[in-house]
Amino acid sequence: GKYGPYTLSEDEYSYDVTLRLARRLMEHGATVYMIVKDKDDGIRDDPILPLDKDEVHYPNEPIPANQLQRLKKRVAAVNNLYVKHKGSHQRMLVLHIDSRSRSENIDVFFYHHANSTSGKNLAASIHETFTYKYNKHQPNRSYSGSIKSRSGLYVVKHSYPPTVFIELGNIQNQKDQRRFVIPDNRQALANWIAEGILKDYSE
Repeated sequence: GKYGPYTLSEDEYSYDVTLRLARRLMEHGATVYMIVKDKDDGIRDDPILPLDKDEVHYPNEPIPANQLQRLKKRVAAVNNLYVKHKGSHQRMLVLHIDSRSRSENIDVFFYHHANSTSGKNLAASIHETFTYKYNKHQPNRSYSGSIKSRSGLYVVKHSYPPTVFIELGNIQNQKDQRRFVIPDNRQALANWIAEGILKDYSE
């Protein structure tokens, strides 16, 4: 996305939100695995996050350039961890930022596998949290985020643990960009997702 003279890279912002989410969950006792990792980039409070290409797959594997091979490798890492921790409460979250027409402002929305009741319940719990937070903090603005089954997404279809795929917004849209370039907004996204996960776990 273009933000004034700057280029916004989708993966840098989704990674920062994911790191913040991981920290919140670990503060509540969760064991968290980051399937994509960048050894140089921790949580950053800068508005503009520079692009780099030195990310690796868990545990420390190069990321293939081919998209299908990339997705297969990620799913394999997830499924190996699922087998390793079989019997534990396990969930997989995929945080993504879309790239659409600049005019399309989108709220955070969620995908799950059609046959996964646990995935659907988790998505619903996070969605309910976002609805509540929008009503509380932005009462004059309705929240239009949705929950849909989308079993054709590779990581949703092939991952063993119940999976929720979260679209955080549109990197091209100016309103959505403010959701990402303001560090407190990235933290709020992480906090609200974590709150929904914890609510689902407690139930």
